[in-house]
Amino acid sequence: MTTRTWESLTIPAAGTYNLDVAHTRVGFVVKHMMVSKVRGSFDTFSGSVTIAENPIESSAELTIKADSITTGVADRDGHLRGDDFLSAEKYPEITFRSTRVVGHKGDEFTVAGDLTIRDVTKEVELTVEYGGAGTNPWGQAVWGYTITTEIDREEFGLTWNQTLETGGVLVGKKVKIEIEGEANPA
Repeated sequence: MTTRTWESLTIPAAGTYNLDVAHTRVGFVVKHMMVSKVRGSFDTFSGSVTIAENPIESSAELTIKADSITTGVADRDGHLRGDDFLSAEKYPEITFRSTRVVGHKGDEFTVAGDLTIRDVTKEVELTVEYGGAGTNPWGQAVWGYTITTEIDREEFGLTWNQTLETGGVLVGKKVKIEIEGEANPA
């Protein structure tokens, strides 16, 4: 992979890059019982980033298999796959398609795009931190990224909840999405 300098950053050459699924985690965090957090991830996904000559014109897409959700607790994972939450059998994929780069400062970019969960599409903004580019010990080109955003799950039809005796609810409305990983030339 060749790199170039753009606004003091060493970035990959224009082209298409696939997410390296062996070195990428698509995760989430949500409040549980108003007192703690549950972390989970999706094990099956694919995606790509097309870096344009002008990086501000770049685009990205991600497809996640909804039934690959895992939190480390089988009963909870089954509930999340079911109709109360993802309804993974009826809506097997969660997708994101970027629409534009809203802005950037240094190595941090704000990317807008369409997130679709359960056939509900909403525009979201992602904070994308560019981690740099390099070559691994086996000669393969890589570049890294960290992506975060927060969504209101109820806006996507994920409205199941239970009221707690002590006040509050079992599952928080806000879900923090955290993606961290590497990409390689397509």
